[in-house]
Order: sequence, then structure tokens, then C-alpha cells
Amino acid sequence: MHVLGTYRGAMIDWDLALKTAERMVPPGPALSAAEVDEVIGDLRAAAEAAEGPVRAFTGLSPTPAAETPILIVDRARWVEANLASSRVLLEPVFTKLQKSDRAPSGLAASVGESINGMEIGALLSFMATKVLGQFEPFGSDAGRLLLVAPNVVHAERQLGVDPHDFRRWVCLHEETHRVQFTAVPWLGDHLRSLIAEFTDATELDAAALRKLLARGAGEIIRIIRGVSDASLMDVLQNDAQRAVVDKMTGVMSLLEGHADVVMDGVGPEVVPSVVQIRRAFERRRAGTGGLDRIIRRLLGLEAKMRQYRDGAAFVRSVTERVGRDGFNAVWASADNLPSRSEIVAPQTWVHRVHG
Repeated sequence: MHVLGTYRGAMIDWDLALKTAERMVPPGPALSAAEVDEVIGDLRAAAEAAEGPVRAFTGLSPTPAAETPILIVDRARWVEANLASSRVLLEPVFTKLQKSDRAPSGLAASVGESINGMEIGALLSFMATKVLGQFEPFGSDAGRLLLVAPNVVHAERQLGVDPHDFRRWVCLHEETHRVQFTAVPWLGDHLRSLIAEFTDATELDAAALRKLLARGAGEIIRIIRGVSDASLMDVLQNDAQRAVVDKMTGVMSLLEGHADVVMDGVGPEVVPSVVQIRRAFERRRAGTGGLDRIIRRLLGLEAKMRQYRDGAAFVRSVTERVGRDGFNAVWASADNLPSRSEIVAPQTWVHRVHG
């Protein structure tokens, strides 16, 4: 993994973003060399062992795990991986901006790239302390599975749970995402198309942006006070973008909820203390308080928690009505993916897809 040098005209100094994040992110728990080797070996073994149970539970036929890289990373390398994939995903935005007559140039472009790079670096330095694992479908042809070792160790110590059980439990969730994307090959392209649709709806006019900011100022205050469920991104979206985000929310709720259901369904077979882990982890997902809670609201992490809950409820409800094979109709085509409204009203999806 390596973030290439600054891309001129890209609005973001990617190298500065990486350096900023590396400077700001805390290293995580102190571990001896022997402990590091033990954690890496345990996580890799847990990820490999998760393939069979997840495949059996879901009824999906993914690409063999041996063909998908498993990367055990620290927080800085997680940032580097996400900067690389973000650059790929944001390329359509940069291309659109460069073709417009509003693209910055000269000193303004240079200053803007630096500011954006520092802002993204600071954001990722915060996120890098929260993520336990991630399947990255855009990192390579087959995708790659990232497990953030210091965060896993920190979480298992904070929760007071059995380390080996917790690592297996985390890997069940992330392996489910690997199965989803490799068993459903059109899924990654569909997400890319939604990102392109979001880009097409992006307004580059400065007046339009000022209008959005003015309209959203009061909502930002409500978010900070905890009386609004919106995020900063919700506030800064126009109506066309919001429609695309609704589609994305439906997909992401499905993926995260499905992973949670699989994790709990398989868990009792391979994770003896799964009930204790789930109970402790739900408390962790609720977050802490003060500044951390405010940041979580602004970044939309509270909404992310709703995706887990609503998505899992959708999967369970649909499966109860039409069985596992009936639920797996969601993977048949993009048209069968649930909308945001169907996620919270599963019977409407069942009626639409199964009649």
C-alpha cells in the first residue's frame, strides 16, 4: 500500500493527508514483539477459519478466501489504505471539477489542496481509532480484507472479553462482507455507479454551496445539541444528492445488518462467549459522551449505528417470512436491493420482490 505523490488539480494533497493522519493518530496499546506476532497470527487464522461457517450460513458462493488478501494493519496503514481507495472513488469528482470553469488554479489551488489534505488527514486520524476491520472492495480486483490489530486489542481489553473469541467474532463480520462482494460481483460496480450519480448531482456553483451552508447552519447546532439525527453530510446535500444517499443507505443498511445477523447466527458454533461479547459490544457502539459523541453525530456515525440495527431487523424479518433463499433474492440484481424506506418496512420489500 502506498499513497502516490500529490496529484495536481485534485483538490487534495494526498501525501499531506497521510502525514497529518500519521502525526495525529495515537499508536494504540503497547505490545511486545511476541504479543504483536501472537495477535497477527490469531487474527489471520480467525479470518481464514470464518470462511466455511459464513458460506454455509449465507448460502452464497464467494471467491475463495485464498484469492483475497488478508492484511493485518496498524492505524497508520489503515489510513493509507483508505486514502488510496478514496482517491480512486473521488476521481470522477475531480474530473468533473477540472472540466468546469470554476476549477481553482495557481495559488488558490495549491492552498486549497493543502487545507483539504489536512482536514481529511485529521478526520481519518479519528476514524482510525474506531474501525476494527473492513473489507475494501475497491483496493484490488478481488478486494482485500483489513483487520486493524491495535483497535481489536484495545476493544477486547476495554470490553473485558476473551481475546480469541472476540477476534473470531470480529472476523465473522468482516468475512461476511468479503462473501457479499465476491459472491455478488455486480455489487461493487453498483456502488461505484451510485457514487457517480452522486457526483453528477454535485453543484459546483459557489452560490449554491453558500445557500446550502446557510440553510444548514441551524441544523448543525441541532446535531451538536443531540436533538437531530442528521449528520454534517446530510446538511450539505442538495435534494438530488439526498435521493442518491437514500439509495446508498438502503444498500449499506442491508450489508451491515446482514453481517450482524450472520455474526450472531454463526457465533454460537465458533465463539463460546458470543452472548457476553454481543452485550458488551452493543454498549461500546453506543459511544461515550461529550466531545466524542458530538464528533460521532457530525460525522454520521450515529446514523451508522442505525444501519446495523435497521438492517439486521430487515434481514431477520424477511428471512422469517420467505426463508433464507427468499431473502437471498436481494443479491439477484440491483433492482432487488431494498430502498431506505423498505429497510424499515420489510414487508413492502417482500411484497415487491415476491408478490
